[in-house]
Amino acid sequence: MSNRRIAKQIRGQRAVDGAGVHMVRVLGYHDVKEFDPFLMMDSFDSTNPADYVAGFPMHPHRGIETVTYLISGQIDHKDSLGNKGTINSGECQWMTAGSGILHEEMPKPSERMLGLQLWLNLPREEKMADPQYLPITKDMIPRVQSGNARVGVLSGSYEDAKGVTPKHIPVTIYDVELPKEQEITIPTKAEETVYIFLIEGGGVVDDQDIPEKTAILFGKGDEITVRAAANKDLRFIYFSGTPLHEPIAWGGPIAMNTQEELDLAFDELRRGTFIKHK
Repeated sequence: MSNRRIAKQIRGQRAVDGAGVHMVRVLGYHDVKEFDPFLMMDSFDSTNPADYVAGFPMHPHRGIETVTYLISGQIDHKDSLGNKGTINSGECQWMTAGSGILHEEMPKPSERMLGLQLWLNLPREEKMADPQYLPITKDMIPRVQSGNARVGVLSGSYEDAKGVTPKHIPVTIYDVELPKEQEITIPTKAEETVYIFLIEGGGVVDDQDIPEKTAILFGKGDEITVRAAANKDLRFIYFSGTPLHEPIAWGGPIAMNTQEELDLAFDELRRGTFIKHK
């Protein structure tokens, strides 16, 4: 077995988005080729509701999936499919925008708001799929003890535990809790893009000290090894997926394959014909 080494590190940068939400932007426009099929990732971590209660009022998406995972906090949501509800601590919202959807996410005041939102690029043949909404509740996320680590399986499988199976782009996502000074080795599929995000606490990879709120992209290999720092427990999110190797035309909340498709989407927004479903 060959251990994957660090290919790139990205330290998240503070940003403001939506109607005035303070967050940490980790992945964006400049990272899409290396992190394919992962497009964008934002992290939020605040004990001050003023940082996030302005939320993300109704806005469009097309050509992507969004995965919102809350470790702690509460977010109300609704969309143009008629779905509405609340994402609670330990839960996830997996939304397929497909041909087009309008949705809003409004965080509620919480003792701590801790989580992330990931954007996944849909493959060319799935870009205009019917929009779908998948709520992933706590009982759908098995959490298994693996040595000294606790692994929550949001999607894919780990050892004997199975999370959800995404319909359009089958990426694997784990939530890994690791006590200080402890280590975990996770097997990977050789052909997949693999990265982790240290959402809480620092870690050690390749004998390098990695600070909190850092994404680590790994090179080729069959497994990764991560160790928690000596002074604090580590929590990191693991992501793995097969790259699409397709062209990307990306503008704001829409990601298509060509500029013509992107222009059409924004023209339909202006004309009020963006939503294709009933």
